[in-house]
Amino acid sequence: MPTFDQLVTRVRRELRGYTLDQASMTVLSADMLAADTSFTVDLDDVTEVSRGLVEIDDELILVKQYDAQTGVVTVMGGTVGRGAEDTTAATHVAGALVTSSPTFPRSVIKSAINDSIRGLYPNLVVFDTVDFPYVAAQTEYPLPADVKDVWTVVGRWVGPEKVSGAMSNWRFNAEAYAIDFPTGKSIQLWTGITPGQNVRVLYTREPSALSANSDDFATVAGYPERVADLVVWDTAKRLLPSLMSARLQQTSVESTERSQLVSTRDISNAVQTYAALYAERLQQERDRMYQENPTFQTFQGS
Repeated sequence: MPTFDQLVTRVRRELRGYTLDQASMTVLSADMLAADTSFTVDLDDVTEVSRGLVEIDDELILVKQYDAQTGVVTVMGGTVGRGAEDTTAATHVAGALVTSSPTFPRSVIKSAINDSIRGLYPNLVVFDTVDFPYVAAQTEYPLPADVKDVWTVVGRWVGPEKVSGAMSNWRFNAEAYAIDFPTGKSIQLWTGITPGQNVRVLYTREPSALSANSDDFATVAGYPERVADLVVWDTAKRLLPSLMSARLQQTSVESTERSQLVSTRDISNAVQTYAALYAERLQQERDRMYQENPTFQTFQGS
């Protein structure tokens, strides 16, 4: 299953395939602490480091200058140059890539990925369940705080069949009394089953954002692994328009020449392509969501 780090790689692969980005890169030749105001890179590639923004792992750093004899790179403004552009100053180990003027920094891609994950809701919901025993004298039962809506409710029948039947007469209370229900969410059951038998509530919730590089998409976000391509395409769609404004700023020979090869119309076409791919796959997933998790009406066959 894809991790957060693997999703970033997939998005970058999509974007680089379009822009033919050939970033200037080198590697750290020594570990770097979060408070360091200089770092050392491979002498063979030190000239690849440019004044301005460089990226190491998820951190953006402002570079003042480098020493071609020692490979030492000085950070602009001391610690002020660490954690630029709302990134966080961090420790980096020897061998980490140092990328000059990244077109799409990892921190930006990560933020866009989480925006895409959150944007899937409510078109695609995350399903979860809660179980509790039915009590004859009790009508209302607590639900977790992350419940957005209740999808289906089933109750276990008595007997060797091990069957759970749909309970049709229930009401989701999103504003339950906090004194009785601390989460403020509850369900009222107006159709009973044999006391002591299990009730299972299938409910919907919003997806969770990814944080650590090792976060598994399906486990943390809550969506099936197959939904990852939707996140990748939507992230690419979100990030590509930033190239349009970049091409309006013709401050170098390179940008002037590239603007003739890749116009804003080309970028717009790419955005529309990703939007079309996204819309088609989203509809497929919505159809599948209802097929795999039928509502009570479908469950009953009506």
